[in-house]
Amino acid sequence: MIHSLAGGVVKDPKYFDFAKVEIDGEEIFWYIDPFGLEKGDYVTVPLGKKLVEGKILRIDKHVSSQASPISVKRTKEIVGFRKQ
Repeated sequence: MIHSLAGGVVKDPKYFDFAKVEIDGEEIFWYIDPFGLEKGDYVTVPLGKKLVEGKILRIDKHVSSQASPISVKRTKEIVGFRKQ
């Protein structure tokens, strides 16, 4: 909680589309979707230092940065895609 006399400022939230991506049929990670993709689309995403292909299991649209499933600062973006 930020006390009004402490000089803190609450930032306006930003909104993102989050994609829940399955990689290798078992690992599941969240990524920011800058393309407006759909469930079932195949995507290229960064995983460590390499790029891998995965499948979108779910899309959460217009999610506030204050209520995101994972910290926006730590979330990577989808870098490529192909439609199902």
